Amino acid sequence: MDSSELLPVGRRVAYWRGRRKLSQQVFADRLGKSKSWVDKVERGVRTLDKVSTLQDIAAVLRIDTIVLLGRDIKPADVSGQVEGVERVREALSTYDIAVGRSTARGQVLSADRLARDVTHAWVTFQHARYPQVTGLLPGLLAAAQRVYADDPVAGRLVLVEAYRVTVSLLVKLGEVDLAWLAADRAMTTATGDAVLVATATVQLGQVLRASGRARSARSTALAAAYRIAPPDLDDGRVPELSLCGTLVVQAALAAARDGDDHATAELLDEAAGMAARVGDGHDHYRTAFGPVAVDLARVAAALDLGNAGEAVAWHEKTTARDAWRWLPAEHRAAHLLDAARAYLHAGDPVNAGRALIAAEHTAPPEVRQRPVARSVLAQLAHDPQASAAIIQLAAALQVT
Repeated sequence: MDSSELLPVGRRVAYWRGRRKLSQQVFADRLGKSKSWVDKVERGVRTLDKVSTLQDIAAVLRIDTIVLLGRDIKPADVSGQVEGVERVREALSTYDIAVGRSTARGQVLSADRLARDVTHAWVTFQHARYPQVTGLLPGLLAAAQRVYADDPVAGRLVLVEAYRVTVSLLVKLGEVDLAWLAADRAMTTATGDAVLVATATVQLGQVLRASGRARSARSTALAAAYRIAPPDLDDGRVPELSLCGTLVVQAALAAARDGDDHATAELLDEAAGMAARVGDGHDHYRTAFGPVAVDLARVAAALDLGNAGEAVAWHEKTTARDAWRWLPAEHRAAHLLDAARAYLHAGDPVNAGRALIAAEHTAPPEVRQRPVARSVLAQLAHDPQASAAIIQLAAALQVT
C-alpha cells in the first residue's frame, strides 16, 4: 500500500507535489493560485470542496482525481444484501406448515416473545439498519407463521406485523414483486379485522405505487381509511386517527403519482386536519404520523406533480421545525432523498448534493442500499460543480 493512501487530502497534495519535485511556488503558479493558498491546503487549514479545483490539482500533479480523495475508500458491499433478500424470498416461498410438513426448527415461540422480536425488527428498520433487518426476517417470518398456525387468534397480529416490516424493507430495496407477495399475505391474514386490514393496507399502498398502480393504491387506501374513520374527528382515538391519516396520505401520494393535483391537495389537507389532532412525536401503528409527516408528504407529492419549486419550499419550511428531528432516522433520510431530487429538478445541484450527504449522515444504508439513491448520486457526480463529498461517496458506492 502506498503511504499516501492513509493521508488527509491536503497531505496527499503535499505528498504528490513532493513526488513531482515541485516547490510550493511553482505548484501555485501552475494552478494560478498563491503560495499561501497552497500552504493552507497542505496544512488542512483550507478545505478542497470543489471538484473542479481537485481536477486542476490532479492535472498538475499528473495523477487521477480519485487518488487525491483516497484509494482507501471502501466500496459498499452489496453481496450480503442480495444473499439476504434471497433468504427472505425462500422464507416467503415456504409452505411447510400449510401442507403439514414438519420442519427441523419447529419449536413454537410464545406470541409475547415473538411480538418482542417483531418490535425489535421494526425499531431496527426505523434506524435504517437494512442489512440487519434483512438478516432477521427469514427466521422471524418462519417463527411468526408457526405461531399463527399453532394459535391463529394470538398469532394473527404478530404475523401481519412481520409481513408489514418485510414489505417496508423490500420496497426500500426495490424488490417490488417480492414485496407484493408479502403485502398480499398480510392482507389475507388480516381479513376480518378492519384495523388490522388498515395497517396492512399502508404497506400495500406503497407496493401498488411502486409498481405503477397508482389508481388502485388510491382507492384501496381510501377504502381502508374510511372504514376505520370516526364519525367525528374530535371523538376519534389518536392511534386510529394516526392510521386513518396515514392511509389518506398514501392516497394523496397515489393521486400525485397519477397526476391529479386537485385530489392530491384535498387529500393532504384532509390528512393535515387529522394530524393536527394527533400532534407530532408519535408512532402509532408504526406510522410516525403527525403534522410534520403530512408536510413532508407534500414535498413528495409536489415532486411527482412536477412542482419542484414548491417541493423545495415545503422541504425548507418543514425541516426547520423542531418536530422534524423527532421522526425515525429512516423517515428523515428517505425525505432527504426526495429533497435532493427536488433540488435537482429545480436546477440547484449544490443543495441537492447537500441533501444527499445529509441523508447519508442520517442513515447511511438509506443511501447505500436504495437504488433510487444511487440514481440521484450518479446525476450529482456528473455535475462539473459536484462537491468532493459527492465524488467520494460515488467512488465508495462505485457509482459511475
